[in-house]
Amino acid sequence: MHGLVGVAARRGGVIGADSTGLIPVHLLFRDDGAASAGDDGGPDTVAMAPVAVPPGPRSAPPRTPSVAPSRRPAPPVDPKLHERPGPALPGWTALILGTIAVIACAGVLHWTGAVPTAVEELFGLGPRPYHGISTGQWGLLALGVIFALFTLGGIARSRVGDAWVLTLFGEYRGSVRRAGLMWVSPLLLRWRVDVRLRHWRSEPMPVVDANGTALQAVVLVVWQIKDTARAVLAVADHEAYLREQVEAAMARVLSQLPADAFHEDAPTLRNAEAVGDALTKTLSVECAPVGIEIFSAQPTRIEYAPEVASAMHRRRIAVIEAEHRDTVLTSIVDAVDDTVQRLTVRGLVELDDYERKALVRDLTVAFCTARTGVTEGP
Repeated sequence: MHGLVGVAARRGGVIGADSTGLIPVHLLFRDDGAASAGDDGGPDTVAMAPVAVPPGPRSAPPRTPSVAPSRRPAPPVDPKLHERPGPALPGWTALILGTIAVIACAGVLHWTGAVPTAVEELFGLGPRPYHGISTGQWGLLALGVIFALFTLGGIARSRVGDAWVLTLFGEYRGSVRRAGLMWVSPLLLRWRVDVRLRHWRSEPMPVVDANGTALQAVVLVVWQIKDTARAVLAVADHEAYLREQVEAAMARVLSQLPADAFHEDAPTLRNAEAVGDALTKTLSVECAPVGIEIFSAQPTRIEYAPEVASAMHRRRIAVIEAEHRDTVLTSIVDAVDDTVQRLTVRGLVELDDYERKALVRDLTVAFCTARTGVTEGP
C-alpha cells in the first residue's frame, strides 16, 4: 500500500490547479486481439513482441546511393477509356456503291425527261419528252442522292503510320489503324493521330543536382502512341503533356545525385546509363495512363549553368591536379624505397641513419626533378 501511495505521489498532476488522471500505457498500444500472456494489465505494462536480431555484425555497411525511379502513383484516368477497333469498311466498296447510286439518279432523271437535250446528245442518248416528275420519282431521287452523299462523303485516305480516333456527339466510338482507302461514317468526327515511332529533343532545361548546384540538361526521348483513345481524349494535348512530364522527371531524377564527386568515389550524374534508366522508368509510369509508350529517355548533355560553370571548372582542374600530384608522389616514394632497398640488400653501400636520410633526400630531389622535367617537357 505504501508503495502504491509513493508511486501515485510521484505521478502527481501536471497542472497544479487541476487534477489529472493516469492513462494506462497498454491501452494506447493495445491490439484488437488478445493480450499477450506476459501482460499483467498494470498501468506501466507495454506488451511488445521480441525483436528478432539477424545473425552477423550489428552494423551493416551503408548502401551506396543510386538513381532511383519515381515511386509516385500514376495520374488517374477513366478505366473505360481504352483503344478498341472502330467501324470502318473498305473504301472501294463505298466508291462503287456511291457510283451506282449516282448512275441510278441520272437514270431516273433521263426516264422522266428532265435531262437537257445537249447532255443527252453528249452521252449518245435519245431525247425523251418531259411530263413532270411524280411523287414516287421524287422519293427515288431523294433516296439516291442521300445514299450517294452518305457513301461518297465517308471515303477517306489514311497513310501508313496514321490512325483515326472516331467520336459521335463527344462519345468515343473506336479507332481505325487501317492504311489506304477506307470508308467511315460521315456522322462520326475523325481525329488523325500519328502513331509512328518518334523522338523529341528538348531544349536546355534548368535543373539542380543533389548539392543544389545549378545545371542545364538536354534529353532525347523516343516515344510512340500506344493507346490512341487516351492520347486524344484523356488529355488536351498529348505532346505538351509529354514535354511537361519530361521536365518534371528531369528535376526529380537529377536531384538525387551530385553532378561531380570531387574528393570521393561515389555515384554521380556522369553515369549516363543509370540516369537514363531511371528517367525512362519515371516517364513510363507518368505517360502510360495517357496512352504514350516511352522506349528511351537519355540525357544527351548535362553541364553546369553559365553562372557556376567557371567556378566548377576551376574546382575540377584543382582536383585533377591534386590527384596527379598524389600519384606522382606515390610513384617517387616507391622508386626511392626500391632503390635504397636494393643498394642495402646487395651490399653495395653501408649506411647509417644519417647517410640513409641524406641518400633518401637526394634521390627524392633527383626523381622529382626528372619527373617534373618529363611532365613539363614538350
